[in-house]
Amino acid sequence: MSAASSQAVPGFDDLDRAWLRARPSVKWHRPAPQVLPAWVADMDFPVPPAVVTALHDTIDRRDLGYPDWPDGSPLRAAFARRMAERYGWAASADRVREQTDLIQCLQLILHLSTDKGDAVAIQTPNYPPFLATLATMGRRAVPIPMKDTDAGWRIDFAALDTAVRDAACKVLVLVNPHNPTGRVLTREELEEIAAIAQRHDLLVISDEIHAELTYSPHQHVPFASLSPEAARRTVTLTSATKAFNLAAIRCAVTHYGPDRLLRLRDMQPPDLYGAISPLGVVATEAAWRDGAAWQRDLLTVLDRNRRRVSEVLEARLPRLRCHAPEATYLAWIDTQPLGLGDTPTERVLKNGGVMLDGGTSFGPEAAAFLRLNFATSQAILEDILTGVTHALEAEAGP
Repeated sequence: MSAASSQAVPGFDDLDRAWLRARPSVKWHRPAPQVLPAWVADMDFPVPPAVVTALHDTIDRRDLGYPDWPDGSPLRAAFARRMAERYGWAASADRVREQTDLIQCLQLILHLSTDKGDAVAIQTPNYPPFLATLATMGRRAVPIPMKDTDAGWRIDFAALDTAVRDAACKVLVLVNPHNPTGRVLTREELEEIAAIAQRHDLLVISDEIHAELTYSPHQHVPFASLSPEAARRTVTLTSATKAFNLAAIRCAVTHYGPDRLLRLRDMQPPDLYGAISPLGVVATEAAWRDGAAWQRDLLTVLDRNRRRVSEVLEARLPRLRCHAPEATYLAWIDTQPLGLGDTPTERVLKNGGVMLDGGTSFGPEAAAFLRLNFATSQAILEDILTGVTHALEAEAGP
């Protein structure tokens, strides 16, 4: 499929670059004016109309007072409904608690369940704020490297089993769908992990924020839905922010499986970790309730774009390794076969005018990798790919 032959999608492929650059958000505001941004995991698309309408309705009522939520926000029931409808998981609304974002969720769970020096297993490469959280909190990260195979990125289950045993891990941080590789773990793979977690009595913190950005025929399976045993040891973290482009709304949810952990959480001072804004609840509810049509168009665009990234890289730089992601809007590109060293992001910025993420902030094995955000219009993506391939071709030589 070529860019020329694919049909434009209104609302997604008619982005105005002046509008994008005028926004104060970090993605387009931080790079120099001549640089195209494809780095931080924000999409370029406007917020779903249903969310805009819901927020306007709230402001038009001129009521931003304290919400009457004696038993928690409406998100608790909304989350449970969404899990049942999309995945057949009977999550309990009573076990849901609200936080401002996923990183805060992770930090709170680690604070309640571990002490300094405790070992925490985590896939690598991984989302840099998660790795930074472990370092800042003094938890001992036990890397579980993902293996790059001809069939895509895979977990080495024997290595996982050995690592958590030898390091006496208390916790496994599971990112599925995985950022940055885009892997969606199958039910069989998740069951292998569940068996290891049970064998070593691990708490599983399952980040599932990219779940709704999964491409057919792949299917997301919530880790806690595998079995009652898995549910009892799993804390599930998610949000509408990635799947509906609402990063700054500052609203996330945590589903607590372990009884003891939920009791500990509820024993904390109620405002110690802040409180979510009612506007965040309004936006999330509107996205989940009325955003299906917008999300269908979004997935059409992202699926097309991920294929276009693969098509261009295979044609222009066949020595690169880049598996088409099974979820997310992020391509994870290995430049090692080109022999460019450990600063490919700097080279692409300097020689291609494109700002990408990548490097050792994703883990020690990630020095030569690039992460490319393809959640943008057809035309902008073509310019991004032109810049990237031009820079890498120039560096790689014949």
